[in-house]
Amino acid sequence: MSEKMDRAVRKIKSPETCTHQILPLKKERHHEDSDAVILVGNPNVGKSVIFGHLTGTYVTVSNYPGTTVEVAYGKASFDGHTTLIIDTPGVNNLIPMSEDEVVTRNILLEKHPRAIIQVADAKNLRRSLFLTVQLLEMGLPVLLDLNMVDEAQSRGISVDCKKLQELLGIPVVETVAIRRKGISTIIRLIQNSLPSTSLDLDYGPEIEEAIRCIARLLPDGSIRKRALALMLLSRDSSLNEWLHAHLSDKTIEEINRICRETEEKLGKQLRHTINQTRMDYIQSILENVLREIPAKQSKIAAALDYLMLHPVFGVAFVMLVLFLMYEFVGVFGAGTLVDFFEGTVFEKWLIPPLRAGIERFVPWNFFQDFLVGEYGMLSMALSYAVAIVLPIVATFFIAFSILEDSGYLPRLAVIVNRHFRAIGLNGKAVLPMVLGLGCDTMATLTTRILESKKERIIVTLLLALGVPCSAQLGVIMGLLGGLSLTALLIWMGTVLGVLLLVGFLSARVIPGESSDFIVELPPLRLPAFWNIFAKTVARIEWYLKEAVPLFFLGTFVLFTLDKLNLLGLIERLAAPLIQKFLQLPAKATEAFLIGFLRRDYGVAGLFDMAQNGQLTEVQIVVSLITITLFVPCIANFFIIIKERGWKTALAIVGFIFPFAFFVGGVINWILRAIGFGGG
Repeated sequence: MSEKMDRAVRKIKSPETCTHQILPLKKERHHEDSDAVILVGNPNVGKSVIFGHLTGTYVTVSNYPGTTVEVAYGKASFDGHTTLIIDTPGVNNLIPMSEDEVVTRNILLEKHPRAIIQVADAKNLRRSLFLTVQLLEMGLPVLLDLNMVDEAQSRGISVDCKKLQELLGIPVVETVAIRRKGISTIIRLIQNSLPSTSLDLDYGPEIEEAIRCIARLLPDGSIRKRALALMLLSRDSSLNEWLHAHLSDKTIEEINRICRETEEKLGKQLRHTINQTRMDYIQSILENVLREIPAKQSKIAAALDYLMLHPVFGVAFVMLVLFLMYEFVGVFGAGTLVDFFEGTVFEKWLIPPLRAGIERFVPWNFFQDFLVGEYGMLSMALSYAVAIVLPIVATFFIAFSILEDSGYLPRLAVIVNRHFRAIGLNGKAVLPMVLGLGCDTMATLTTRILESKKERIIVTLLLALGVPCSAQLGVIMGLLGGLSLTALLIWMGTVLGVLLLVGFLSARVIPGESSDFIVELPPLRLPAFWNIFAKTVARIEWYLKEAVPLFFLGTFVLFTLDKLNLLGLIERLAAPLIQKFLQLPAKATEAFLIGFLRRDYGVAGLFDMAQNGQLTEVQIVVSLITITLFVPCIANFFIIIKERGWKTALAIVGFIFPFAFFVGGVINWILRAIGFGGG
């Protein structure tokens, strides 16, 4: 160990025992805490893949933080008995700056785990070790897993694992998770049980004295008092609730006094001093274990990287990607596949014999209509969900998975980030916005990664307003696939323009500041077929479970309204808005009515109308713009209430509803004025 490191580090001979739980989470226990294995790591290090290998449970892997915002639980069999595996949200720091980091830190404070597996990115060891140091200061049983060693080696990065293990005093394993390399070693080490390892860094006499004074005031917990004292000295405001629950007001004031006086002595923020000491220690480790050789990047990969990240060529590359998706999803998925499933499978093979059988064996007209009538469960709900939407979303899921696994999405975030700054958003806002193309509901949850309330509200508004989910976007592309490229550009330009305008104005109305954008660019890679297949199947399974039931619910609502003669009344009441302002057929009212249940269901209704020749090109473009900007689906609405509260949720919907129809009406007037599509 170097002399510099020797001065900075002191090993604790007898770690403090833990007898009292602090910061309890939900009272939900799958197994005894002492038998749990907790996965911890930075975002995008392959933690969920390791989780899947240990538990046999597939978890969708994303290049972006937020796919594991909700804690995942799984079971594994070690030593002949079942062990709980907990996959925590990806974090960069255990002094929380986001909701994800609060949740992960709280789990570590609450549990008495059998082992902590820290999954680290082997090619970004500095960032990973910052988390390792904090875990060791807590006195936890840690196993460091250096994942993606193949990518590190391809970049010319070599880590001396034996030396790293010696310096840290914990087991260090190398893995390539996507190929299961090293997983058996992790399992063997867990089976043998990991000892708790404690690490002390020397923060200087003033801070060390403050640590001792604060530690004497704290109760025993599942982590060492010294680590908890360091959190308090770093001004971790997320601990306030625990302080008031476990300590008297007098004790809390004493802790705050110690923090203030120590800062006054040093003349600077303690958090900065503490972090700098940790970084100095990490640098001393890197000097001993890390060797970097400039890696030779293939000419093709280098050229693609240059094109994707160039301010001008990058935008052109985005347009190329969108065009290819348009051809695959809009032309092949919505054209070839939908024609086959709807025109052949359903209209020729399935529905006619079903209708004949039902009319023969079900004598009541009411039930005949319920099953195979105009708003029948089989003739409409099943046809929309399986024959129209499923082929489109399946091709979209394939395309999205390819972009995800190839490493392109972070590069897309970099290009888009330049424009997002104009609307006052943290660059991290790109991440939930891109994830919104998968599911707006899930993307709204990931706004927790944004550091300010202002940014979270703006992104929630933009997601609800104009970011179509995968199912909706797939059907939209399918509908536009039968029109001209101009129609696609009008729809896209209008939606993007509205997002930029609303974001720009929101940034100036809502007070607050934006923070910096930092994103790691993974190497470009050729997507693995089986990974694409597994992701697509998992997402189709989600669609069948979550979306299809709402198609049946929406059809049932339309059937009921029709039988009660209310559907016609609603169409007449909406006539001034739908028929005169937007100049759409009265039947389009149904699409907007059920669009609140599922926006893709509403678009499917427009798709069916267009195929039956009930919509002109102008009407298709106007209706698609309006329904894209329409109120979020009911699931997203409830999540907005949960995350932002009733007042904000109602304010968002109250703004979006009239605004969407206003934009649709203006676009309708413009397109007809210029004679677009013969309108």
